[in-house]
Amino acid sequence: MCGIVGYIGSKNATPVLIKALKKLEYRGYDSAGIAVYTADEIIVRKVKGALKNLGEKITGELVKASKTDPEYEKQEMAIYEKTADFIKGNVGIGHTRWATHGEPSDTNSHPHTNMDGSISIVHNGIIENYAELKAKLQAEGVVFQSQTDTEVVVHLIDKAYREEKDIFKAVLKVIHLLEGSYALGVLCKDYPDRIICCRKESPLVVGIGSGENFIASDVPALLEHTRDVYYLGEKELAVLYSDHVDLFNFEGEKIIKQPSHVEWDMAAAEKGGYPHFMIKEIHEQPKGLTDTMRPRIVKDSSGKPVDVFFEENKMDDAWRNAKRVVITACGTAYHAGVVAKYAFEKIARMKVDIDVASEFRYRDPILDKDDIFIVVSQSGETADTLSALRLAKQNGLKVVAITNCVGSTVSREADDVIYTLAGPEIAVASTKAYTTQVLCMYMLAIKAGKLRGTLTDSEASKLLAELEAMPGKVQQILDGKDIIQKFASRQFNKDKIFYIGRQFDSATSLESALKLKEVSYMHSEAFAAGELKHGPIALIDPQTLVVAISSEPHLYEKIGSNMVEVKARGATVLVITQDEKSFEGKADEVFKIPECSSTLSSLLTVIPTQLFAYYCAVLRGIDPDKPRNLAKSVTVE
Repeated sequence: MCGIVGYIGSKNATPVLIKALKKLEYRGYDSAGIAVYTADEIIVRKVKGALKNLGEKITGELVKASKTDPEYEKQEMAIYEKTADFIKGNVGIGHTRWATHGEPSDTNSHPHTNMDGSISIVHNGIIENYAELKAKLQAEGVVFQSQTDTEVVVHLIDKAYREEKDIFKAVLKVIHLLEGSYALGVLCKDYPDRIICCRKESPLVVGIGSGENFIASDVPALLEHTRDVYYLGEKELAVLYSDHVDLFNFEGEKIIKQPSHVEWDMAAAEKGGYPHFMIKEIHEQPKGLTDTMRPRIVKDSSGKPVDVFFEENKMDDAWRNAKRVVITACGTAYHAGVVAKYAFEKIARMKVDIDVASEFRYRDPILDKDDIFIVVSQSGETADTLSALRLAKQNGLKVVAITNCVGSTVSREADDVIYTLAGPEIAVASTKAYTTQVLCMYMLAIKAGKLRGTLTDSEASKLLAELEAMPGKVQQILDGKDIIQKFASRQFNKDKIFYIGRQFDSATSLESALKLKEVSYMHSEAFAAGELKHGPIALIDPQTLVVAISSEPHLYEKIGSNMVEVKARGATVLVITQDEKSFEGKADEVFKIPECSSTLSSLLTVIPTQLFAYYCAVLRGIDPDKPRNLAKSVTVE
């Protein structure tokens, strides 16, 4: 959650920081601020609300255009450029905050400073022992200005600095007192030639420029300036100067690591003519699927797909001997895991347990060293998922991570990693990350089936050929999006939306309901279709929309009966299916997907529901890229 940026170099830091924070707006925030060293003091400006408010506070000028006016963004960026006239300095840190301790307010916003304003910090994460530390500091006479856990850290650094007479030693001392998760950026008036940063269970990236260096919570904030980065590892620090960066572990020992090069460029993190990132990323799914699949499918001399090869995955023997697959994830990634449960059971004939990561670590799970443990995380930094991964490792399990972020914590701590090659996903609501996660699970299930002898060569080849056709079929659905848009225009004011399905379609229903509630704030729920009569049918009335997802021919009759039940009670019914004839007279609307194997249908059935969620949000006047109370990377429990 939240966003951290930092800059040191020859440029004026103020507009660099604010524009970098602009690139992190997708992470979610309710306040923003910067701290810049200028002359002989650190100037702090922070404000509740949008970055625009921060720019207006610094310059005294207002963005006069409305948000729907094409001039709005130009005026906003012009104000950010003008901030250089009001705060002049070459080193600074910035932050967008998502409130955890203390309500959103100017005072609770970051950066936070010590009592004389000589040290300023920004922080992502949660300090779990802050109350105890705060009480001790208050007993020593420290006066707190905010309600945040973060302010404890800056006062601790101030105390340690007075003792150690060295800002690096002070930071190093304090981090050993903190319990919880944190990424920190530290600026000290007495050391205006450096920024100190560190991380524990919260992501932080160091950007390497020419005569300038940067810190950020995520890569998009850096791409305007550099694509060479250090991904700070767990319990690592960095000291940034204008001409070099020094890296250390938490024991203060210098470490050497090679920088990574970010392959995707700034254009991939821009809207590219689309009104929102969400709809752009929905449309990027054919490419994301192709890029994720192409390097992993092995073909014979005739071009026929015959096997799956994951360069990153070196666990063939473990798969052959595994007794069970255990999958854990959160949110949308968890729903990809539910699809995977059906895929592994059907394709590889393996026992599968799927669990929400936030519950997994607390239920004293029964684990066997021969289990394969799979974690799924778009960001690779999800706190609950990381905790589950570490618990599995402690129990001696082999861990496979599926993530979209190279260098992320889960990718480093897992035994093997499979990257979804979806490119940057900026919208908070995940779309292309989800479908590429599902694709990786399908390919992994096929690989496991071949290794274990439960899938014949001809069966594997047929499934792989179908997978290769999926990007084109997704494009067909996107080409027909007007049907979904028109349907949304008639349904976006419904009181209740229920998604129903069976087997794979039940898994898709979970993701579909989540996507709708995330971005449109409409009440939506998902049920296994057969469960309707066991309670939920009591909620059916004329203000209810029921979306039936039905891609498995042997279950058409069953789900058709469920549709008749709800339609008889006044609900509007939409069915998403390959076979519209089977549902004549049972649905008010039919959205036909291209024909495909029901085993792989989850890659197609979810696309119309993503579009429906997007259009409902827009019709209700909601920005689908920044749903309230949500953040892209959930790095706290």
